[in-house]
Amino acid sequence: MSEKPSHKIQLYSNEFYSACTLGGIVACGPTHSSVAPLDLVKCRLQVNPTLYKSNVDGWKSIIRTEGFKKIFTGLGATFIGYSLQGAGKYGGYEFFKHFYTNSVVNPDLAKRHLTSVYLCASATAEFFADIMLCPFEAIKVRQQTTIPPFCNNVFQGLSKVYSLEGLAGFYKGIVPLWCRQIPYTMCKFTSFEEIVQAIYRRIPTPKEQLSSLSQISVSFLGGYLAGILCAVVSHPADVMVSKINSEKKEGESMIQSSKRIYKAIGFGGLWNGLLVRIVMVGTLTSFQWLIYDSFKVKVGLPTTG
Repeated sequence: MSEKPSHKIQLYSNEFYSACTLGGIVACGPTHSSVAPLDLVKCRLQVNPTLYKSNVDGWKSIIRTEGFKKIFTGLGATFIGYSLQGAGKYGGYEFFKHFYTNSVVNPDLAKRHLTSVYLCASATAEFFADIMLCPFEAIKVRQQTTIPPFCNNVFQGLSKVYSLEGLAGFYKGIVPLWCRQIPYTMCKFTSFEEIVQAIYRRIPTPKEQLSSLSQISVSFLGGYLAGILCAVVSHPADVMVSKINSEKKEGESMIQSSKRIYKAIGFGGLWNGLLVRIVMVGTLTSFQWLIYDSFKVKVGLPTTG
């Protein structure tokens, strides 16, 4: 960590954005994949709250009835989908943060309203990132919420969805995905920026004089606190994504489907699995910032915040 790369990457150059995009892939693909067993139980409980008594009961039941390998159902779609999403989200955020600060509004005005810049940049980046994620999210949810699983692997899932529903089948959940992911990412990036800045203000030593390890530790703490907020903000939409992908009827519009599902589960049903998601998202978010900022330091870039 202490070794400095011989080649210095110029900020906001094509090489800078490429490095941030690669950092997003490294941060998101493996971390989301690591919690696939937890995500499996969460998604099934969102669709059927009476299916398992707890996470442990869910894993025991899956291993007993379906085999040990089945607790990793949806792993392939998760890894590919969230690697693509991470590329668009992190690389896009760095691009749009600089773009909005310098090209759309007066730079001096933008610096006085950085929170608005963070919100706009993260929302724009996530909008495009979700277009890449959506087909794989649709396959993942179908695999995880159907017993036996909808398909055995991501490639079989791609073929099956396309043969049954065409391209539209991959994007029938795009609106609820945007409703879940855009507020989540706006909260994730903006709260992270604000939290780490608040931490640095309370540390007597300026950030530039802190070691890389100290800065990355701040990123980890800020990421976990931001993750808790993200989980709460995005959870109702997360439930709806799972329900719509598994229960949307043919010919039914998104609004009709959402109304029917909400009538069936009620307001309380939108919060099924929240505690699990807080643990999962808090852990995910903290490790993503840890990995992303560690990667940036490794290639000679400053940490975020």
